[in-house]
Amino acid sequence: MLSVILNKNEEINIINGYPWVFSNEINNFTGEIKNGEVCKVLNFDKRFVAYGFLNTSSKIMVRILSLNEDEVINKDFFKRRIKYAIDHRINLGFNSTRLVFSEADRLPGLIVDKYDDYLSVSFLSLGMEMIKKDIVDILIELVNPKGIYERSDSPVRLKEGLEEVKGYLYNEFDPVVLIEEDDIKMYVDLKDGQKTGYFLDQKLNRDILRLYAKDNVVLDAFSNVGGFALHAAKYKAKYVDACDISKKACDDIKRNAILNGFDNINPICVDVFDYLRDEKNKNKYDIIILDPPAFTKDKSTVKKAIKGYKEINLQALKLIKHGGYLFTFSCSQHMTMSLFYDTIKEAVRDSKRNVALVDFRIQAPDHPSLMESIEQLYLKCIILRVE
Repeated sequence: MLSVILNKNEEINIINGYPWVFSNEINNFTGEIKNGEVCKVLNFDKRFVAYGFLNTSSKIMVRILSLNEDEVINKDFFKRRIKYAIDHRINLGFNSTRLVFSEADRLPGLIVDKYDDYLSVSFLSLGMEMIKKDIVDILIELVNPKGIYERSDSPVRLKEGLEEVKGYLYNEFDPVVLIEEDDIKMYVDLKDGQKTGYFLDQKLNRDILRLYAKDNVVLDAFSNVGGFALHAAKYKAKYVDACDISKKACDDIKRNAILNGFDNINPICVDVFDYLRDEKNKNKYDIIILDPPAFTKDKSTVKKAIKGYKEINLQALKLIKHGGYLFTFSCSQHMTMSLFYDTIKEAVRDSKRNVALVDFRIQAPDHPSLMESIEQLYLKCIILRVE
């Protein structure tokens, strides 16, 4: 087995739980380089630190699997890891849920989402790609799904030297599946939907509308398939406008509203930035929900993203009624908690309105993060009351 020798003191973060070894942290190699296979990670004095997946084609050259030198990294190892991850989700009791969340479950590059009786799976590292068949076999044994669809169509794969792919891995089925969340029915497209089909990470943030929505007029901006809009309607909102620039998204919102018998959801196909700037919408909404796509997926574009987040929040603050609530989100890992908070604070100052911070929320507990890897805590939510 190839050994990766680290520079001095680079093992400290790994021992404390950090999941990656970057190329600039490596001193040298001993043995034959076989990308995608398991390697040993040794400190500068050549003492064992960890096992991990090797890929010298990536800036993340090693993705850590285990700190136990006695561990045998084989199919049984991955079965135990996957079962451990699934047990946590069983305890949560969610019907549709993220079963495996990559590094957070010590299964680097593997994402498994369960939508009712079907699985949507992503293989985002070379190591996981090479054991795909074993992973599928394990999932069939542990979960017994009716079908598995692969959504390995993320640009992250390109950094691993892999092509983006989609397709059936187990049984063929209609990829538009019906799920229930908080007694709300909705159609989820495993083939062409966002992420692996739906934003499961917002589960509890959608449900928190039970505390706010009743008798209020709500704007769900960047609505996608209408998750927040549907929850607002369920929790007795007076009226809900659901805005998205995508016609398909607006069609999906309408379809899901009809499915649940909600007649107070109005899909609006529009550029959300333009809609928020429209003076005609001033004092129209008691609640505005801003859940935009990630404005930055790279450190080099963070400054531009800050401008985008500030702009939509500033305009929303200008529109919202006295005593209303602003739910504002960022799903970018590069928009840290402190950076997001500071950006919202600047928007509040420029809006000339007084606000109170009511709540600060993160992703649902089926999307855990490692304490040593703060970038995995990617989803942030700030709830403000506007005076």
